[in-house]
Amino acid sequence: MKLTSLKTYLCDAYRTNWCFVKIETDSGHYGWGEATLEYREHTVIQAVQELERGLRGRDLENIEAWWQDAYRDAYWRGGPVLMSALSAVEMALWDIKGKSLGVPVYQLLGGKVRDAVPCYANGWFANAKTPDEFAACAKKAVAIGYKALKWDPFGAVFRTISAQGLRDALAVVDAVKSAVGTSAELLIEGHGRFELPAARRIARALEDYDVQWFEEPLIPGNLQNYARLRHETRTPISMGERLYTRWDFREVFERGCADFIQPDVSHAGGIWELRKIAAMAEVAQVAFCPHNPSGPIANAATLQLAACTPNFLYLETMATDVPWRSEVARETCKLVNGEMTIPNAPGLGIEINEEALAAHPYQVHELRHYTGALTAIRPPDATTTF
Repeated sequence: MKLTSLKTYLCDAYRTNWCFVKIETDSGHYGWGEATLEYREHTVIQAVQELERGLRGRDLENIEAWWQDAYRDAYWRGGPVLMSALSAVEMALWDIKGKSLGVPVYQLLGGKVRDAVPCYANGWFANAKTPDEFAACAKKAVAIGYKALKWDPFGAVFRTISAQGLRDALAVVDAVKSAVGTSAELLIEGHGRFELPAARRIARALEDYDVQWFEEPLIPGNLQNYARLRHETRTPISMGERLYTRWDFREVFERGCADFIQPDVSHAGGIWELRKIAAMAEVAQVAFCPHNPSGPIANAATLQLAACTPNFLYLETMATDVPWRSEVARETCKLVNGEMTIPNAPGLGIEINEEALAAHPYQVHELRHYTGALTAIRPPDATTTF
């Protein structure tokens, strides 16, 4: 099976732009992948196009052989641009392989250990600003069926946090906890904001709320501090969305940096690389909860991993999204009682409407994480995703 074409697409998704890849073959089969990399969209698309040279003339059924050569021949390995491009192409190759054999990708990775996976909601808090607004949004998310909610309550702070800033964040946590009671777990997002003293102070304050985890509390780049923080608080720690490949995660497990790990299928090397990281986590007795806030193809690929990975705990799910998501993607998964069903269709179980992609061209979107505008994540006409 040989390459006949590789196409790339950018589609506005309000807070970012989805980056999609379509690979077509001489057998008539095609596959979709996703390389959505917030705020570096054109760069990652160019990297995908450069990988096309290494695909030409190869037997595309030999995914691992191509991956190893592409990773080796980059020479300057790792990093978000190369790994996101490589991930998207790898994802598309699995989609092709599953379609050509008439089976879902999870069957190629050992078969199912579950038919549905528990989800936690992201994006449920769109445009909330006050504790009462967060509480009202939380009640709506629980009513949909979500049993776990994640959000960042820290506004525009960075590196350190004042006593008032901490009180403001905890007021939001308290309001959400009061609103949902014991019906939903709370997951607190840090977005890599804090130096160790501030992260320690927050983590200890969160102990009173019995949260499921404190995610990415520390500024990236110092795994030793993650290990220190984890041993200095009872609040569980999660991290990993800005790490790439199993080699980056080796030190996480050796140092005991996290209670939950969160590699992203669109950034850490693709489906098979995440399955390898999950196996490492299983040995370390660490739960596997992939980062999954991007687009529909990444969600479909992560669902295939959820199907076949024993230590997969939670699927991150965008509770709301742009209204044109349903025009762009035909998704066959469903949210039922807080769990997402795993498609049994061949390949990744998703199809993309190329004409709908063209109807929503690239738009410039700036990073909002440390400006205080983080909850401006969805347009006013956003709809429930699933």
